Amino acid sequence: GGAQHQLTHENQSWLDQVETAVPESKTVPGAGGTPIQYWIVKPPKFDPAKKYPVVFLIHGGPQGEWGDGWSYRWNPTLWAAQGWVVVAPNPRGSFGFGQKFVDEISQDWGGKVMTDLTAVFDAAVKLPYVDATKQGIAGASYGGYAVDWLIAHTNRFKVAVSHDGVFNLDSMSLSTEELWFSDWEMGGSGLSAAARANFAKWSPHRFAQNIKTPTLVITNELDFRVPVDQGLQLFTALRRNGVPSKAIVFPDEGHWVLKAQNSKFWHDTVFDWVGQYLKDRKSTRL
Repeated sequence: GGAQHQLTHENQSWLDQVETAVPESKTVPGAGGTPIQYWIVKPPKFDPAKKYPVVFLIHGGPQGEWGDGWSYRWNPTLWAAQGWVVVAPNPRGSFGFGQKFVDEISQDWGGKVMTDLTAVFDAAVKLPYVDATKQGIAGASYGGYAVDWLIAHTNRFKVAVSHDGVFNLDSMSLSTEELWFSDWEMGGSGLSAAARANFAKWSPHRFAQNIKTPTLVITNELDFRVPVDQGLQLFTALRRNGVPSKAIVFPDEGHWVLKAQNSKFWHDTVFDWVGQYLKDRKSTRL
């Protein structure tokens, strides 16, 4: 019950030189009028009189959240430091809004959750400091799936990043380490009629001929959850469509990029890719 006291100040020297924005929380009606919460993180030296590109970050899971945390992976503040307004939505499947809200994404991967996300996109681009002509999107795992699905159904984004994203639900169901995943998320094993019906309904690869958004694909050889072929299939589709695209394959990473030099390369490449399509980037290479 006593007061908390900071014991160390190891990072104070560089913290004194860094401006970090306080995240802003907003809500917008999503599918069925359900309130959908999202975070806004503004760039350093933010000027409300200017218009900034916006980048939407989609979390994985699909049961997950953008919450009160800090990480050297997918850090919205670091993304905002590139000179972009960052918007991080918590749509269907996100924690913190009740179990029903979490459960409503299962067997509905491209349904209500996409309505939720689109509501956030539409609200964010109406903000007076957002340039609606410069929208980017990025995500990993289910977030990568969401990117794949969205760029196959809309051309609103100038640029996309899909990291370890599920692209072909059918082929993934018989290659992933998480065989329970199809059982829980798609209604049965990858061989069941129920799951195969959901694959046909919700698999991005079935709509890949529509993709026109320049996309960076990242996939890792030691990823047994969303195996490396998922990203390679997406990259092949992009190339066959004649879409500007680039692929990174890490031979020594799994579902996450954890090694220091790999992380640096990842961030530099991702920020360069997004920046060249959104322009206005303030270079902060790691």
